[in-house]
Amino acid sequence: MATTNSAETGFEKQIWDAACILRGNMDAAEYKHVILGLIFLKYISDRFEFRYNQLVKDKNGDEEDRDEYTSQNVFYVPPSARWESITAQAHMPEIGKIIDNAMDSIERENKSLKGVLPKTFARPELDKRRLGEVVDLFTNITIAETGGKMDMLGRTYEYCLGRFAEQEGKLAGEFYTPASVVRTLVAVIKPFDGRVYDPCCGSGGMFVQSAEFVKAHAGNIRNLSVYGQDSNPTTWKLCRMNLAIHGIDADLGEAAADTFFNDRHPTMKADYILANPPFNLSGWGADKLADDQRWKYGQPPAGNANFAWMQHMIFHTSAKGRIGMVLANGSLASQNGGEGAIRKAIVEDDLVEGIIAMPPQLFYTTQIPVSLWFLDRAKKQPGKMLFIDARHMGTMVSRRLREMTKEDISKISDTFEAFENGTLEDEAGFCAAVPVEEISKQDYILTPGRYVGLAAEEDDCEPFEEKMDRLTSELSEMFKRSHELEEEIRKRLGAIGYDIK
Repeated sequence: MATTNSAETGFEKQIWDAACILRGNMDAAEYKHVILGLIFLKYISDRFEFRYNQLVKDKNGDEEDRDEYTSQNVFYVPPSARWESITAQAHMPEIGKIIDNAMDSIERENKSLKGVLPKTFARPELDKRRLGEVVDLFTNITIAETGGKMDMLGRTYEYCLGRFAEQEGKLAGEFYTPASVVRTLVAVIKPFDGRVYDPCCGSGGMFVQSAEFVKAHAGNIRNLSVYGQDSNPTTWKLCRMNLAIHGIDADLGEAAADTFFNDRHPTMKADYILANPPFNLSGWGADKLADDQRWKYGQPPAGNANFAWMQHMIFHTSAKGRIGMVLANGSLASQNGGEGAIRKAIVEDDLVEGIIAMPPQLFYTTQIPVSLWFLDRAKKQPGKMLFIDARHMGTMVSRRLREMTKEDISKISDTFEAFENGTLEDEAGFCAAVPVEEISKQDYILTPGRYVGLAAEEDDCEPFEEKMDRLTSELSEMFKRSHELEEEIRKRLGAIGYDIK
């Protein structure tokens, strides 16, 4: 098996292994809230303790003044919910109830967390002895965000999200997009500063990777304003915790809500939109949204929301806005329900910058082939589109899962940069810059393979006559062997009373 491209540090693996032991008979969909809740509790307690110690050293500070914490974007943790109190009671039979009460008290002290934290630790099916052991595991490693470095618990939260997604399979599509897919979107879009938006944000992976991109390029994540929305209340809570644990301040609306029917950011115009909407969503309410102002390019069909999502995002882009989104491959060529006409109108408005056909087996949740769409209101190469066929890229990290490597992502990002700079040279079988006029001749079908062609085969320098002599000789040997095998089969069947006519 190939080595995974995902981070698997010792602590992350320890936490995951402990999670598997503690899980018992609980379903992964239920248990993830237990382990992710513990990670969050440890994180905010560590952050609080770090700030608390600063205030103790500062003779002018009041370590029990809530404002001393909130002014530094640190959650206030009441004494009964602080980790030292939790760990002191870790092996009491009531540890589950103690943790639930801690979550309650944190929500009361921090209005932004109201109704967000899990309170399922007292349930009978959760082994309290093992729960105490996991608390001990957390206690033995001090983790705090210092020196501007992303803390280990943030990585652990993301790591565990991915592992739970792997276990939950299809159901995980509501909350998790594989990290390598998100990194590919981010590497092309480059959300360095401005407003970042995801209308179906799941657990917030797009925002986390956007912040990572900014930090990797010596930027300041405070220059990003984050907006999101999700219709699933449970997923919305996961996102709130995930962003908090990564130090990302975001506006996700007051509660979960349907993006099409209850847009939490109706007037917001984003500079960057990153999204992985539900694939081929049907029954999304098209009949109740006829003539909506978002459908500039045509009424999306009731049986598939792909172009409803796309037009929603276009509606929310600023004058310089860019969009990177994941869609099922059907969106590239479908003519059903007027999709072809919508796609044509969007291409003719010169919004589509590029399309990437992605390799299979990237998702835990589905085997549906997907593509990445990139739209730009201020294209650097107007009148042209970039097509990339990446179907043969990526590395298998298990029997079922493939990941895009850093090298793959860099190659794609560099290709987009070359296209934008006007220095791209087409590469047969991989990439091509194509005028919109040529795309119109293809009936606005956007399948990359149609434009990039086939890769040229390398010349092996073997003279034609010698190659034919070698190949015919090999074929003759194969024929001879096949006759020998056929005769052997006849003999064996004859020995048991059967004859091949």
